[in-house]
Amino acid sequence: MKRLLICSLVLLFISCAGNKDMSPSETAKVVAESFYHGDKASLKKHTTAEGYANLSSIQEMFVQDKNSKSDFKIVDEVMEGEVAWIKYSTAYDPKPGVFKLIKEDGLWKVTHNGPRDNGPF
Repeated sequence: MKRLLICSLVLLFISCAGNKDMSPSETAKVVAESFYHGDKASLKKHTTAEGYANLSSIQEMFVQDKNSKSDFKIVDEVMEGEVAWIKYSTAYDPKPGVFKLIKEDGLWKVTHNGPRDNGPF
């Protein structure tokens, strides 16, 4: 009985450890790196449907070698409730980029920046 209880607790801790909620900046890093390295599965997982459609449509023009370093850096970050704005820089683009993130199903996901989305930057 003890072994069953101990095994159950261990499995519970392991399963809970895998559901780590990523911060907006961590999500932005994953999205930027998966975008430039051509990892569509990771890109889809961390973006909204609209964000994925937008990024995947232009991804082929920007794919870099998977072994190259992105040197991803957060330039600025602003949170406005359920919306976050991340200004970032990478080694692949001299101009900083901006991601708009929203909470979807309790997770931060990059979404499409519309023409009227000025953001804080």
